Amino acid sequence: MDARGHSASLRQEQRDGIFAYWPNRITAMRFVGSLFLFVVFTLFPDSSDERWVMQLAFWLFIVIAVTDFLDGWLARRGNVVTAFGRIADPFVDKVLVLGTMIFLAVMDWSQGWFPAWIVVVVLAREFLVTGIRGYVETLGLEFPADWFGKVKMVVQCIAIGIVLGLFAFPWSAPLEAFLRVAAHVFVWGTLVTSAGSGLSYVLKTKRMLGEER
Repeated sequence: MDARGHSASLRQEQRDGIFAYWPNRITAMRFVGSLFLFVVFTLFPDSSDERWVMQLAFWLFIVIAVTDFLDGWLARRGNVVTAFGRIADPFVDKVLVLGTMIFLAVMDWSQGWFPAWIVVVVLAREFLVTGIRGYVETLGLEFPADWFGKVKMVVQCIAIGIVLGLFAFPWSAPLEAFLRVAAHVFVWGTLVTSAGSGLSYVLKTKRMLGEER
């Protein structure tokens, strides 16, 4: 969206109100749902043997993660691009994914699946990209998310979902063995895609600044 279109969208948002649009409402509900998920983890830190707690955590995470695609689809379908949505949607994504990873890295039953050092790498990548985006946008340039960042988000959500699902439902021995391997694969995939997408943003920024000069 160019500066003129962004200004028109901002004026319409100010006139109608932030929550006049369903994508913004869904984003706000996703944020509240993320906080509720963290409350569940806080109240039941040793819940790996409590099926109902793990199932609640699993379905909360899945619904919040999947509705990210819903609010994006509604925004594109209705051509509703607001300043609130541009800021809040990626913010809620980070709160959900990074917050859940941090809990999984410190709870006894899950820390073996999400080592703290992997979570630190993911956090460092987010700080790096946020800093780069802020700098680039101060120069008047656009810095949209690329496909690598979207792949990273999908891999992270799958990794978290598998780890939660392992403890949420009873599995046959062969299927449980498969899911354990898949969990490790996607957790390591989280590391690779996080580092790779961070590097891609650095190279993209270098190219953009070179072109600007």
